[in-house]
Amino acid sequence: MQVYADHAATTPLKPEVLEAMMPYLTEQYGNASSMYGLARSAKKALEAAREDVANLLGVDKRGIYFTGSGTESNNTAIKGVLTALSRKGKHVITTAVEHHAIIHTLEHLRKSGHCELTVLPVDEYGAVSPDDLRAALRDDTVLVTIMTANNEIGTIQPIDELGAIARERGVWFHTDAVQAIGHVAPDTQNIDMLTLSAHKFGGPKGVGALYLRPGIIIPPLVDGGGHEGGLRSGTENIAGIVGLAKALSLATDNLAENTKKVSAVSETVKRGLSEIPYSHLTGHPEKRLPGTVSFVFEAVEGESLVLGLDAKGVAASSGSACSSGTLDPSHVLLAIGLPHEVAHGSLRLTFGEENTAEEAEYVVKAVAEVVARAREMSPLWSGGKPTERFWQNM
Repeated sequence: MQVYADHAATTPLKPEVLEAMMPYLTEQYGNASSMYGLARSAKKALEAAREDVANLLGVDKRGIYFTGSGTESNNTAIKGVLTALSRKGKHVITTAVEHHAIIHTLEHLRKSGHCELTVLPVDEYGAVSPDDLRAALRDDTVLVTIMTANNEIGTIQPIDELGAIARERGVWFHTDAVQAIGHVAPDTQNIDMLTLSAHKFGGPKGVGALYLRPGIIIPPLVDGGGHEGGLRSGTENIAGIVGLAKALSLATDNLAENTKKVSAVSETVKRGLSEIPYSHLTGHPEKRLPGTVSFVFEAVEGESLVLGLDAKGVAASSGSACSSGTLDPSHVLLAIGLPHEVAHGSLRLTFGEENTAEEAEYVVKAVAEVVARAREMSPLWSGGKPTERFWQNM
């Protein structure tokens, strides 16, 4: 059996989305910035998509700007705010569990002297304390950027409350909602800036969006012909933008039904994996994305789990990453307090509405077999439990 269980990485393109995109990949190929009929058709589709996305998010269409990715949207927001508000200050507040698109951007800016950074801790579930945010705010704070839902463990942050705290102090609040949009209902009441990406909810890769509350003006990340209201120059990807709007519409219209279906699959997998000895669910047990199942298994390497599952036809991912010959555990798992060695044994399974109950049962069986096999070969496992060496390494 083949099971795709890595929807947090990317989702399959929905057939209805491809159908909506096709005219703009073929006969409706005009450049929206030109003046003749073919171009006007592209411009009409662009503005219709902008209005659709705004309505689905419950925001003003004047604040929707299309980009090439979630990463680009995050960079545009962060760098734009620091430039626009440079006279007020350069203090930014974020969390220890953000996506690398936020972390690496802010670290680069900090090292180059363009920002001062406060990184808020999280609790054992990966949640931020509103009190910690309130205490971290300073007179020279210009931006708070906190993700809506974590891409590894699925924990959903109290974004509305956090945004309200920032607004009380007159600080702009940005949320990286890439993992959340299309899977949970957005709450934009206290959000000044929001990032989303089409391929996380059944749309095409290579297109994202940034929402800016009307009244927020930041300089562009990319200069050029002044497209997207001057914020993002470059000929618009009309087919991709149309696909983003269509995918968001489908996800929103079917949100309750999809949540019920995906949650059932996830619950089956969570129950099954919890029965594996020395396994631990990570993330908040309830306030989490419906399709995310994240576990750590003691005395096992995450990469061996991913490769073993791949051999059984299951596509999954691990929080660990191998780079430059060094295996580093997930910064998210370390931030929630897991010991270094335990964090190495991470497995993330993320499901979509096309996954079935039969697939859920198969995944549980496959993971149990792969974990057992990995432990058989591990010098850190003996007699049905982690060895003393494992605990000493911690």
